[in-house]
Amino acid sequence: MGSLKSYKFYFLIVIGIILSFTSCQQKAHQKPEDTLARVGSEYLTVDQAVNDIPEAVLSEDSVRSLTQYRDNWIRQQLLVQEARRLGLEQKPKIQQKIEQARQEILRQALKDYVLASSEKDLKITDEEARTYYQANKEQFVLEEDFVKFRHMRTKTIKQARNARQDLLDGVPWPEVARTYAINPSTVISESDQYWPISMAAKDIDIMNRYLKVIGQSEISPIQRVNGVYHFVQLIETRSEGDHPNLEWLIEQIKDWMTLNNRQRNFSSFVKNLYLKAESNNEVETFNVLPTKSNQNSTIDDTLENNSTNE
Repeated sequence: MGSLKSYKFYFLIVIGIILSFTSCQQKAHQKPEDTLARVGSEYLTVDQAVNDIPEAVLSEDSVRSLTQYRDNWIRQQLLVQEARRLGLEQKPKIQQKIEQARQEILRQALKDYVLASSEKDLKITDEEARTYYQANKEQFVLEEDFVKFRHMRTKTIKQARNARQDLLDGVPWPEVARTYAINPSTVISESDQYWPISMAAKDIDIMNRYLKVIGQSEISPIQRVNGVYHFVQLIETRSEGDHPNLEWLIEQIKDWMTLNNRQRNFSSFVKNLYLKAESNNEVETFNVLPTKSNQNSTIDDTLENNSTNE
C-alpha cells in the first residue's frame, strides 16, 4: 500500500509540472480542470491522456509519456483544424469516407457488444480442448524434429568440465545447474521444454549443430563463445511427422476453439438479424443487372424475325 500511495503522490506532482507548461497560455480561455493543452476550442485533459496511454508506458516515465502524448495531440488537432479551415470536411468524397468510417465503428461496436454479452458461454475448458485434439489428431503433426535438451553455460572452463563430468556420473541436472550454470533457473526451465530443432540453442550456432548430430543422452564437446563456456546434452527427440504432446498445444487449441466459437456466434446473430428484418419487410432486393428498355424495339422484334434470311 505504501508504494501505491507514493506512486500516486509522485504522479500528482508530475501532473502539476506538466500543467505548469501550458498554464500561461490558457489564462484567456475558460478551460476544464487538469488541462494539458488547448488547440482552438478543443482541450486535452489529463484523464483523456491517461486513458489513452498504456499503463506500462505511463508508469515507466510519466513526465515523458504525458509530454509526448500532449505534443502529438497538438499536432493532430492542428491538422484537423487546418483541414476544416480549407473546407475539406464538406467535400462529398470526404463526407462519404467519414460516413463509411462511422458505420464501420458502429459495426465493430455492435460485434464487441454481442461477443462480450456471451463471453462466458464461449469459454473453452481444458477437457474440451483435449477432446478436440483426440478427435482431430491427424491434423496435428510435427513439421520438423523437436528436441528436449540441456544447455550449460558457465563462466570458466573448469566449471564447464566439472558440470559435464557430474552429468556423466549421474548427478541430477537441477543440482548440476545450480552449482555451475550462469543462470540456473533459466537453464533448468529451458530443459523442461521441447524445442523445434531450428530454434534449439539458436543463439549459439555451434550448439545447434551439435544437437542435430549427437545421440540421445550424449553430451557435446565444450565450446567457448563470447567469453562463455557452453555444452549441450540431448535428452529426447520427437521426429518430424510425429504427433506433438497435447500439453504443448492445449492453450493454442483453446484459443483457436474460442475464436471459432466467437465467429460462429456472431454469424448466427447476423443471420437472425437478417431473418427478423426480412420478416418485418425491412429488407428488399432488386435485380443486379436491370434490363434497359429500347424505345425502337417492339415485343415482336427478336433475333429470329429480324433475320434477312427468310
